[in-house]
Amino acid sequence: MATQTAVPTKRRITIDPITRLEGHGRIEIFLDDAGHVERAFFQVPELRGFEKFVQGRQAEDMPQITSRICGVCPMAHHMASTKALDGLYQTPPPPAARKIRELVYHTFMTEDHALHFYFLGGPDFVVGPRAPAAERNILGVIARVGKETAGRVIAMRRKLRELIAIAAGKAIHPVFGVPGGVAKALNAEQAGQFRAVAEEAVEFARFSLDIFDKAVLSNSAYVDLICSDAFTHKTYYMGMVDDRNRVAFYDGALRVVGPDGKECARFRPEQYADYIEEHAEPWTYMKFCHLKTPGWNGLADGPESGIYSVAPLARLNVSDGMATPLAQEAYQRYFATLGGKPVHHTLANHWARLIEMLYAAERMRELAADPEIADPRVRTIPTHAPREGVGVVEAPRGTLIHHYRSDGRGIVTKATLIVATQHNAGRIALSVEKAARSLISGPVVDEGVLNMVEMAFRAYDPCLGCATHALPGSIPLAVCVHGRDGAVVATLRRDADGSVHRE
Repeated sequence: MATQTAVPTKRRITIDPITRLEGHGRIEIFLDDAGHVERAFFQVPELRGFEKFVQGRQAEDMPQITSRICGVCPMAHHMASTKALDGLYQTPPPPAARKIRELVYHTFMTEDHALHFYFLGGPDFVVGPRAPAAERNILGVIARVGKETAGRVIAMRRKLRELIAIAAGKAIHPVFGVPGGVAKALNAEQAGQFRAVAEEAVEFARFSLDIFDKAVLSNSAYVDLICSDAFTHKTYYMGMVDDRNRVAFYDGALRVVGPDGKECARFRPEQYADYIEEHAEPWTYMKFCHLKTPGWNGLADGPESGIYSVAPLARLNVSDGMATPLAQEAYQRYFATLGGKPVHHTLANHWARLIEMLYAAERMRELAADPEIADPRVRTIPTHAPREGVGVVEAPRGTLIHHYRSDGRGIVTKATLIVATQHNAGRIALSVEKAARSLISGPVVDEGVLNMVEMAFRAYDPCLGCATHALPGSIPLAVCVHGRDGAVVATLRRDADGSVHRE
């Protein structure tokens, strides 16, 4: 991480690489003569062309191909892809297969939320946002919470991943999702394993909420930071809900609420294109999603801006509650503490994520106890010509959309992937710039301040590999040639239209 101590009359701060996230990115901060921030950019320089190179592949390969987009959340892509194949082949899965999918998915959500809290987001609170960089990591967390707690975290994640491997074939790149169902059934013994671990997972989630309570909510400085204007944006929110408007991860309708918390849209996942558009900016490979109404009005928040957010904070904002009792209690306390709905404080994502972890563990327990989960009838064989299908799930980071078109023979002709970090891109950009403007003032900018700027994006748990998946006709590229003294002697630039310029 960059450390800035000298103060020229005009300067640029580069945080490269940014840390504790999935993918690669940097933050560019430009200051005026007085040391105040003029602009700050959350920049994503990597690009992965999954939408392009899946064209011509067999549709049934998509759940395996797209799970390689991200090694942290392959299950989310695998499940969204599998659901898209259900639509493509017009073949809904039997009840047991649907419940197995949902059981595995909630197991994954429990494990992934634990990963973010303890390894990625937690160090900023458990260790401290201004702690030395060498301590702001999982080892620093272990030093604060103790080896016994660390062992519990590691053991819990291992058990959850082992369950995923039992049902899905692999924990990292699952192979069980097929159009119309799953590749294999669960037997009674395996269902019993899920039940046993689910009980542990519920207690682990409650234990994690207790750590958050003691480490964060009991610290007035941390609460003030969460509620500060530096980390607050009044935007729209989107997330999946069930028929009673409760948080849902696997299936449901998509609901949008405005900055005032009132519902402004509720639609089936297949209708997403009627409500969402994508916008491109020249300084990043990540596209910015926005609501068609009110539309793209630049990087600004408020009711006149189409920028919206997904992820745990958004899911709780769009819902009327949680579908499990312990999570519902935590949900009510969350809103009571933070002043009611909607909560606009970006850093509250961390608390919301733990409430979701408790919900996912409770839902695991419910599904594992369902006798139908061991029914051997787990697939409906497709009989229709594959044409078009949309699959949507709530990934840990927010709403994930897979949309495929086929030539009728099962060959993919077009794939559209809209991931959570794209939905969040506009708000992430706002968050980084506002944090930088609020926190950087004066001649000295130390690592602690820069880490607090990074906290603005880290709360979203962004996955930049997932977010940069579209491939234009030609990749914009700049090649700089440096002399022995480090000065740039020549620049060769290729624009998106393929034209090349020498500067």
